[in-house]
Amino acid sequence: MLIKEEIYELFSRFKIENPIPKTELIFRNEYTFVIAVLLSAQATDKAVNRVTTKLFEVADNPEKMLSLGIDRLKEFVKTVGLHNNKAKNIIFLSEKLIKKYNSKIPQNRDELEKLPGIGRKSANVIANNLFSCDTIAVDTHVLRLSNRIGLSKSKTPIDVEKDLVNAIPKEFHKNVSNWLVLHGRYVCTAKNPKCTECFLFDLCKFTIP
Repeated sequence: MLIKEEIYELFSRFKIENPIPKTELIFRNEYTFVIAVLLSAQATDKAVNRVTTKLFEVADNPEKMLSLGIDRLKEFVKTVGLHNNKAKNIIFLSEKLIKKYNSKIPQNRDELEKLPGIGRKSANVIANNLFSCDTIAVDTHVLRLSNRIGLSKSKTPIDVEKDLVNAIPKEFHKNVSNWLVLHGRYVCTAKNPKCTECFLFDLCKFTIP
């Protein structure tokens, strides 16, 4: 496991390499970001972006989404995994935003988790990217890298999240998830990680097979 000084050095390097990491999901406003995050569960950002580019042209707020209707919505998102269930949740979520939140996205993580289709990971992503909260979202990339690099030995997202929150200096929390996600996509890939090209190579606890 990495020690305190190594963790600080690791995220200092991330900050130098990519000072302001950004999500790769395409969105137009707070509402469309929430919908993109909902659709991204068990789907790649690229797959989501392919459908939302067209979807958001006709439905970029809760009212327009309800007017679109469940059947037309399913046609837009049918290439995304679990599209039937996600389409239902989008409709329910839109209805709840209108009735309870005056069509606004709640900024509190606990309130976000009450929205249909939004679990803890998604709520963390939304709070972090939209409202600059210091939440750390743990997806498959973050979980894998946390174990590989030596940030956590835990095996569940919630336990890894707790480990990261406790181990990483708070000054880095805002960008931790995006740094690790992007690093997992393009450098520390699940298969054949590019260890010799990695700027964290000397700190990482991963042993090349």
